Amino acid sequence: MVMLKGLSASMNARLIGAGDEVVVLAHGYGGDQSLWDKVVLCLAQDYQVLVFDWTFSGAAKNTQTWFDPIKYGSLEAFADDLVGLLEEMGIKSCVFVGHSMSGMIGCFASIKRPRLFKKLIVVGASPRYLNSEDYEGGFEMSEIEQLLSAMGTNFEQWASAFAPLAVGGKDQNAMEKFERSLTRMKPEVALAMAKLIFLGDYRHVLELVATPCTLICTTNDIVVPPSVPFYMQKKMIKIKSRVEIIDVDGHFPHLTAVNQFLEVLARVLDS
Repeated sequence: MVMLKGLSASMNARLIGAGDEVVVLAHGYGGDQSLWDKVVLCLAQDYQVLVFDWTFSGAAKNTQTWFDPIKYGSLEAFADDLVGLLEEMGIKSCVFVGHSMSGMIGCFASIKRPRLFKKLIVVGASPRYLNSEDYEGGFEMSEIEQLLSAMGTNFEQWASAFAPLAVGGKDQNAMEKFERSLTRMKPEVALAMAKLIFLGDYRHVLELVATPCTLICTTNDIVVPPSVPFYMQKKMIKIKSRVEIIDVDGHFPHLTAVNQFLEVLARVLDS
C-alpha cells in the first residue's frame, strides 16, 4: 500500500485496480477525479489506474495553501506537479490520459521526463484558444474578455450557464456532474485558471513532444474547434500521432459517450 504524503495527499491521489501497466487519468478545468468514475470502473479490471485532483480543483485539499497563482503562472508548473506525483507514488512508467488543459500538461511533462510516459492520450486538448491570422483557436479576444468578466461578476451564475454548453447533448446527469465539480472551485482560483488557459499560448511545445500521442476530439465541441487536433498532429514533428473522432456533441466524451471513449482507449492501449 502506498502511503500518501505531500502532493499525493493534497491531490487525493488514488491507485485503483491491478495489472502491470499504469494508466493515469487527469481531469481538466472545472473538474475533479469523479468525472472519470465510469472509465475507472472499466479500466481497473486490467490496469492500475491513478486518479487525482489538481490543486485548483474544488475537491483538492487545502486549495488556499497549495494553489499559488504566481507559482502556477504556466501549465508547466502543473507538469512539475504531475512528475512529482508520479515519482512520489513510485510509478516508473505510465500511459497518460489528459482531458482538456491536462492534455497540454501531459505534453509538458513528457518532455521533462520522457521515460515516465509510454503514450499520451489527450482529450479535447488545445495549445491556444485565441484566434489569430494563421490559427483558429475558437475565440476572439472580445469573447474571452466577456467570459472573464462574467466569471468575475458572478461565478456561480456563469458556471451554471457554461456547464451545459460545455458538456453538450442532452445528458442531464453529465451536465449536473460537471456543474457540481465546477461550482466547487473557489471563484478567485477559477478566474486565475481561466486567464491562464484562455490567454495562454503553448503551440511551441508541440514540436518537442517525443512520446506517441493520440488526440481524441468530438464532432461538435464549443470549446475546441475541429481543426485543432489536426493542427496539433501536424506540429508534433518528432512522432507519429493520430486523431480519433468520437461522434458526440460536447467537450466531455468520457461523460457523454463512455462506451465509444473506452473503445478508443482500448485500441490505443492494445496497440
